[in-house]
Amino acid sequence: MKPTGKILKLFTSTSGNSKRDEHKELILDEKGIIGDKFYDKNLDRSILLTSTESYQLARSNQIKINFGELGENLLIDYNPYHLLTGTQLKIGDVILEITQNCTICNHLSKIDKKLPKLLAHDRGIFVKVTKGGKLQLGDPIYLL
Repeated sequence: MKPTGKILKLFTSTSGNSKRDEHKELILDEKGIIGDKFYDKNLDRSILLTSTESYQLARSNQIKINFGELGENLLIDYNPYHLLTGTQLKIGDVILEITQNCTICNHLSKIDKKLPKLLAHDRGIFVKVTKGGKLQLGDPIYLL
């Protein structure tokens, strides 16, 4: 099986803290990312996967934005936005299943007022964990 991409950055958020924490590895189980503020909340929306293409789109429209500011947990170098709900990805020990496209949050307008409309269909996708394990920077991504 040939990989389609790899993990470039890993992030979590902690409750009461708007700053994103960057990691070299994350541990996931069927409830999400252990230690993340969305762990064991809405399982279909607990993990956000975003492509570098979202950042390139923003930057090509003169919007200065840093990795992690779109709220993603996993930043990858592959654009998964065309994949259908139910598609599974194998990354490291983990199997993730696409649950839905990400809806635009109002916090993006704090970065730039044009950003929510610009990324309406290109912000990211939500995934749920179907098999837990460890994710690490550089892990290859396989479509199942």
